[in-house]
Amino acid sequence: MTVRITPNDKGNPPGKLADAELHFVDGPLDGLKLIGFSVWERRGSGGRNVTFPARQYSVNGERRSFALLRPVADTTAQNKVRDLILEAFREFEERATLTQ
Repeated sequence: MTVRITPNDKGNPPGKLADAELHFVDGPLDGLKLIGFSVWERRGSGGRNVTFPARQYSVNGERRSFALLRPVADTTAQNKVRDLILEAFREFEERATLTQ
């Protein structure tokens, strides 16, 4: 699996740094990609956060979100994907500063 980073050059919405996709290069998902990840600047702390693909729906006029990628049993399983995307974004930033 590889991570593809697409920078948010428009600056809208504020705080969104990039979109990320997971490209599968082996196994039964070979040739497919999973989209909907975003890298965000954390408010105040200066850190980074990753949001996962989700579908919004409405219940009694209240907007809710349903996560499309969820752990089967281990609730920390998403941390591996989050760390992989954050590392890919750091590498993307480093390459971008070297080419400037």
